[in-house]
Amino acid sequence: MSPMVFLFSPPGGMEWLIILAIAVLLFGGAKLAGIGKGAGRAIREFKDEISADSSSDSESEKMDSDEASSSK
Repeated sequence: MSPMVFLFSPPGGMEWLIILAIAVLLFGGAKLAGIGKGAGRAIREFKDEISADSSSDSESEKMDSDEASSSK
């Protein structure tokens, strides 16, 4: 097996702790909390838009089927 495969493996548990510690040192706890809050808000808004889009799709399909049955 090529040694390059081991060079690009995903980080394990200890590596994540080191990355987290460096991030806290660079940005500070308050800034990281704000970033997390913003990311959570963005994910929530995305999920809301997806669910609204799928409900509007189901409503339009229902309207299409109602129109098709009424035209027969």
